[in-house]
Amino acid sequence: MIFWLLVLVAVLVWAFPILAERSRKVMNDAARSDAPGHFAELSQGTTHYRWYGGDRGPVAVCVHGLTTPSFVWDAIALRLVRQGFRVLVYDLYGRGYSDRPPGRQNDAFFIRQLEDLLADQTVADDITLFGYSMGGAIASGFAAKHPNRLRQLVLVAPAGFGGFPTGFLQQIRDYPALGDRLAHALFPRRHRAACDALAQKHPHLAEAAQAQADQVTWQGFIPGVLSSLRYVLRDEMEREHRKLFKEEMHVISIWAAADEVIPLAGMGNLTKWNRRAVQVQVEGATHLLPMTHPDAVCRAFADAAD
Repeated sequence: MIFWLLVLVAVLVWAFPILAERSRKVMNDAARSDAPGHFAELSQGTTHYRWYGGDRGPVAVCVHGLTTPSFVWDAIALRLVRQGFRVLVYDLYGRGYSDRPPGRQNDAFFIRQLEDLLADQTVADDITLFGYSMGGAIASGFAAKHPNRLRQLVLVAPAGFGGFPTGFLQQIRDYPALGDRLAHALFPRRHRAACDALAQKHPHLAEAAQAQADQVTWQGFIPGVLSSLRYVLRDEMEREHRKLFKEEMHVISIWAAADEVIPLAGMGNLTKWNRRAVQVQVEGATHLLPMTHPDAVCRAFADAAD
C-alpha cells in the first residue's frame, strides 16, 4: 500500500507541470476578441501588433522583455510619436495575445518572428529598433544579422551583458526537471507579488500591473519564460556587439540606475565590446523604467539619437 502511494505521489509530482498548464486558459480567437490592435498570421504563428502614429515618418520598432507584453511600451510609444516616429509594438510568442508555438525560444526563434512581422507590415529599412530587457538581447541579435536595415539600436535595461538571471530564475533555468515543477508551483505567486508591488508604488500603473499579473493565467506563458531563460537569455551578446562595433552601428543603451534585475556591471561589458556605444543611466529608475520613467527614457534617447 505504501509502495503504491509513493508511486502515485511520484506520478503526480512528475505530471504537475502538465496538469498545471491544462488548468490555465487557452489563447485563442475568443480570448483575442477585445484585444487592441491587429493580428498577423506569420510562419510560426499568430502575432499581435499595434501601430502608433500616422502613416508617414521614420519607423521605430519596440521589442519587449521576458514577462512583459507589448503594453510595457505604451507610454514610450506615445512620446516617440511626438518626436515624429511611427511606432510598431508587438507581443513576442508566448506572451500577451500572440500564439504559443512549440520549440526552443532562442535568438533565431525570436529574430524570425520579427523578420516575419516586418515583412508582413512592409517595413523595409532605416528602422530605429528598441529592445527592453530580454528584448535587448533579441534586438541585438537582429541588429547583428541585419545591420543595414537599422538606423540605430536602442537598448533599455538590456539583457545579454552578464549577471542575469540570478536566484530563483537561475535555479529554474539550470535544473530543468526540478525547475519546471518549481516554476509552475512558485512562479505565479512571485510574479503576482511583483505586480502588486508595482501597483502599490505607482498607483497610476495599477491597470498595467493587473494585466501583467494575469499573464500567469494563460497556457504557454510559464513554459515560454522557462524556454527563454534556457536559450535566448543563456549567453552574453559579446559576438553580436563586437560585430555592431565593426559595422559602426549607432548603439544607445539606457540603464536603470536602481535596476534590481539587470546589473549595471553590464555597462562595462558593452564598453569593452563596443566603445562607440552611447550609455546613459536614468537615476532612481528600477527595471520597470519603460513604464515608470518614460519621459526620462525618451529624453535620453532624443539626446543621443543619430
